[in-house]
Amino acid sequence: MAVNAKTYSQKPSEVTRRWILIDASSAPLGRVSTVIAKYLIGKYKPTYTAHIDGGDYVVVINAAQAVVTGAKETDKKYYRHSGFPGGISDESLSEVRTKYPERIIEAAVKGMIPRNKLAAERLKRLRVFPGEAHTHTAQTPEKVEVK
Repeated sequence: MAVNAKTYSQKPSEVTRRWILIDASSAPLGRVSTVIAKYLIGKYKPTYTAHIDGGDYVVVINAAQAVVTGAKETDKKYYRHSGFPGGISDESLSEVRTKYPERIIEAAVKGMIPRNKLAAERLKRLRVFPGEAHTHTAQTPEKVEVK
């Protein structure tokens, strides 16, 4: 063991970001969301530093075909509030899937990101597309398999 070993702390100028492509129809929603959150936070990197946002860009395709188990298709509810008294509204997973399939992935990942000052910046790097086509082919994202 080295006597003069120093703890490494990454600086914002040393951050390198990759582009990751994940297919949401390959595994259940929770499993896909944990993998997405891991890449957004950058916790898999050996240079991970808790107070520095060192995560990657994540492109998610096939959000409309997200896999859920059990009776979640009808029982899982998504809530919104207009800000006015009595302005709460809820929709089931199947209703959200038909109108805004991106929100399924976004809500699941948002729940897995730590609630701190870095959360908003991390979620900005998440790009969700309902189908197979996406607008980030120029960035050549590398495909990651979710098991």
